[in-house]
Amino acid sequence: MDNQLPHFTRTRIAPTPSGYLHLGNALSFALTAALAHKTGAKILLRIDDLDQQRANLSYVQDIFDTLHFLEIPWDEGPRDVADYQSTWSQMHRMGLYKEALQQLEGQRDVFACQCSRSQLQGGIYPGTCRNGSLPLDTPDAAWRLYTDERELIIKTLNDGSLTTRLPDEMKDFIIKKKDDYPAYQLASLVDDIHFGVDLVVRGEDLYSSTIAQHYLADVLDATAFKNIIFHHHLLLMESGDKKLSKSAGATSLKYLREQGKTATEVYGAIGKMLGVGKDLRSFENFVNLI
Repeated sequence: MDNQLPHFTRTRIAPTPSGYLHLGNALSFALTAALAHKTGAKILLRIDDLDQQRANLSYVQDIFDTLHFLEIPWDEGPRDVADYQSTWSQMHRMGLYKEALQQLEGQRDVFACQCSRSQLQGGIYPGTCRNGSLPLDTPDAAWRLYTDERELIIKTLNDGSLTTRLPDEMKDFIIKKKDDYPAYQLASLVDDIHFGVDLVVRGEDLYSSTIAQHYLADVLDATAFKNIIFHHHLLLMESGDKKLSKSAGATSLKYLREQGKTATEVYGAIGKMLGVGKDLRSFENFVNLI
């Protein structure tokens, strides 16, 4: 596969500071860094901290500690917690998110919704407020995007261009939360465009988010985003079909560091969990998994 990899300009590592990072994060970081190393892409560190209720400076510090421990370099973005706070937090880009929200409002592509999660039907929004007349400035209301069955094209690293539609769980998805902050789908899209990202590596559990973001890019006429190449990788499982979570202590990278494990041992453990039978000793070796 190495000789077939195209050249890229920029990719990103984009953790959320809502818990201590785990082995699954290490896999995603290593794959991103390996692809960047092979394709000439710069690596941007982007810390997704719009969930201010869960964001914690201890978790931000863990991001830097983890990257240093795994010997994963990055070219752009914050160098430490102080730099993150002063310059790189998503809070500094609120103006960009508001511009996108204003465009959607002007195009009449959004509606106000006061539904709670308990009102969803099996995780699927039933359209309760879709045809209502709630003003967009209604207190304690989220903004949802009007969606339809249009076809979307996603460019992928291994499979070329894939044609798909929004999955049911993403119908009329939220783009502004009840706390007045932009939702993940909008903020991530705006950031990727703003920083000129052309390669995104993420877990296969985020494939539905990739589709939602392509839908939003189509509504916003954001061609730059629709040209990004995506790679969705396998997930590390805790047991059975349960994916790793940031609350899983034994797979916490902070815990493993404190137990005296080395980066080589961590990479080897990831290889065993994946059952790849390959010698993963540094992030560069992960390109063999693509």
